[in-house]
Amino acid sequence: MPSNTRVSDLAAATPTTRDRYIDLLRVASLGTVVLGHWLMAAVTVDTDGRAKVGNLLAVEPGLQLLTWVLQIMPVFFFVGGFSHALSYRSLARKTDGPAYAAFLRARLQRLLRPTMVFIAVWGAGALAVQLLGGGGPLTDVAARLVAQPLWFIGIYLAMVAFTPPLLRLHERYGWGAFAALVAAAAGVDVLRFAVGVPFVEFLNFAFVWLAVHQLGFLRADGRLGAPAVPAALAAAGLASAAALVVFGPYPLSMVGMPGEKISNMSPPTAALLCHGMWLVGAVELLRGPGTRLVNRPRVWRGVIAANGVAMTAFLWHLTAMLGVYGVLLALDVPLPAPASVAWWAQAPLRIAAAAVVTAVLVALFRTVEQPAAKPAVTEPAAARPARRVSGPVAALGVTLALFGVLGLSMVGFGGLLEGHTALLVAVRVTAPAAVVMAAAGWLLVEAAAPRHRCRPRSR
Repeated sequence: MPSNTRVSDLAAATPTTRDRYIDLLRVASLGTVVLGHWLMAAVTVDTDGRAKVGNLLAVEPGLQLLTWVLQIMPVFFFVGGFSHALSYRSLARKTDGPAYAAFLRARLQRLLRPTMVFIAVWGAGALAVQLLGGGGPLTDVAARLVAQPLWFIGIYLAMVAFTPPLLRLHERYGWGAFAALVAAAAGVDVLRFAVGVPFVEFLNFAFVWLAVHQLGFLRADGRLGAPAVPAALAAAGLASAAALVVFGPYPLSMVGMPGEKISNMSPPTAALLCHGMWLVGAVELLRGPGTRLVNRPRVWRGVIAANGVAMTAFLWHLTAMLGVYGVLLALDVPLPAPASVAWWAQAPLRIAAAAVVTAVLVALFRTVEQPAAKPAVTEPAAARPARRVSGPVAALGVTLALFGVLGLSMVGFGGLLEGHTALLVAVRVTAPAAVVMAAAGWLLVEAAAPRHRCRPRSR
């Protein structure tokens, strides 16, 4: 984590206008996802000694109702919408010319750099294991599972890319823009379930998550401030989600379950969108006590420290968890049956061990998430024509990056030399191709934007 001195300095320099509750929500939502992944992992060993990673919610279906509270990723995307609106507007005011490329680079710098390091380390490790013919009982499943959370990075990249046009729609139509995305998500599900249109369900990766993101725009403009608004949002979302699950084809779980024919997560459904609405309304109703909590100096310093390494911890938390299980298997420690009394008794120790390993990995890779600030420079007049193409280049870069990261989340790091593929929408992708797309996209985003350009001062 950042040093205590640096955290104290940042806390002291926090402007009074900063919405600290948003920072608390960002940390709390990612932390809940990490803890959920650690708890839901149900590792067993076959008679041939190979490990399998199941899902606790499949072993104990009654626990699936907990996902209506603990599937908190919509809150992170809601927070993203709020932050993106403020960031883009600020850059647009300060930048002499189109702000799109500068906005992309500013928002993606702390996202793509740790992601590309994670991909490089795991890709090199998986390739070395395959070339040397090594591996253990968890090797194959680990190479697949550690890449799965990258789907979140891909979706977040899309949200950043679509922020400027959707922000313009929001500024013109307000709640109408959000309603249009909700209607589009519902229409996709009608075409999917009632008409059977192939591949149409993948559109909801955009419509569902961008609708939640749009709620962040409304929050940025103060349209969720009156208590009646988040209360109505929470009530409507919860009632609608319940009705869709009871009377429709939607499963109870708001996270993906192994072997299920229909998932609320992949691709997202209207039920998941309603779940997101209920969660956003709920956290907004808690804004008052949450703000008072985070205004406490010790709590605020903790939030600052956690925000400084949150993405690194998210990227490596599954590596830590599987590493703990790998050590247990190597030491021949018996693994209790998932959901048994012994399993629950062992769970706190496994989670504590995973937290320690994650902290070690964060210590190794945290500097990548915190690049050094570069000095401001005045852009020469001769460089200004290049800005005409910076926007399209940045758009191409973020598109390549998001497809590369999404593809890798589906195919994983296993079998790099064997041509393993996964279906991304309607296209087959391999891990090497996904890595190349992600790396090329990242480099294009980095290259497209000027470095901290400022307007020349008049004399």
